[in-house]
Amino acid sequence: MDPFDLRYSELKGMIDERLRSVIRRAEPASLYAPAQYILDAGGKRIRPLLVLLSSEAAGGTISDAVAAGVAVEILHNFTLVHDDIMDNAPSRRGRETVHLKWDPNTAILVGDALLGIAYKTLLLTPTGDMREIVRVFTEGMIDVCEGQSHDKEYENRDAISLDEYLNMIGKKTGTLVTVSAEIGALIGGASQHIRGALAAYGTHIGRAFQVQDDLLDVVGDPESFGKVIGGDILEGKKTFLLVHALRMAEGEGLSLLRRVAARRALPADAVERVRELYRTLGIIDMARRRIRRDTDEALATLEALPASGARDMLGWLAEMLLQRDF
Repeated sequence: MDPFDLRYSELKGMIDERLRSVIRRAEPASLYAPAQYILDAGGKRIRPLLVLLSSEAAGGTISDAVAAGVAVEILHNFTLVHDDIMDNAPSRRGRETVHLKWDPNTAILVGDALLGIAYKTLLLTPTGDMREIVRVFTEGMIDVCEGQSHDKEYENRDAISLDEYLNMIGKKTGTLVTVSAEIGALIGGASQHIRGALAAYGTHIGRAFQVQDDLLDVVGDPESFGKVIGGDILEGKKTFLLVHALRMAEGEGLSLLRRVAARRALPADAVERVRELYRTLGIIDMARRRIRRDTDEALATLEALPASGARDMLGWLAEMLLQRDF
């Protein structure tokens, strides 16, 4: 196995093991069974890995950063549970969402509990300025809520600008990636310069990750992606692809895209027609170029860090995300 793949598997395994044991109560089962169901759902664990690697890259240790990494992952899962309710999503990571497997009230309560467990876990972090760590964590949570609110607002608008889109994904998706890198830097005792570089790395990675997510909704494999392909189209989500296509399309294509954006009744073949329109307009390639650009900018920020295995691993992680199919 490639050394980077091996290291990734080791760190991911460390996070997964901790997540399996973070919930120590069994009662009430109506709360903790679905909460554990969420934490057992898997995933690439990108955010906690960023906490661990950023701590090490800043001169700290992996072990000191594990609790914070797990806390960020729990916080991330809290947002997903509530997002799925708002989006009425049927599946997440290839499994039935909590609000469908149980019910919406249970899902709301489970999300709330996960938020509390996230803070409880974060407070186990043994090093770093805890006051600042908690501040960054909390600001990140608020930013995610703002980003989700923008996302819901934009569903009711005919179009949004690229700047509005980038601000929305910067908060909704990018914030927790940036927070992960910044908290890792704080745990590792980084200077302001190194902390800023790691935060910038997280910002670029977060943006690339969301544009990739937008793209996978159109070109991804349903089994790997774990969500319904074309879901963003059917829900009128203002994605990178739709924002650009609305500016470039004409005639019948533009008319269809406007119906998508306005969430009006769509023809049965709308997803395939929009996908083909994206290809014809070159939007698919445009998205790939944007992902590549943000990934390259993330890699450039790493030059500010001293040479280390952790820095190399962060570079590998950025390239790995570029190739993901879910």
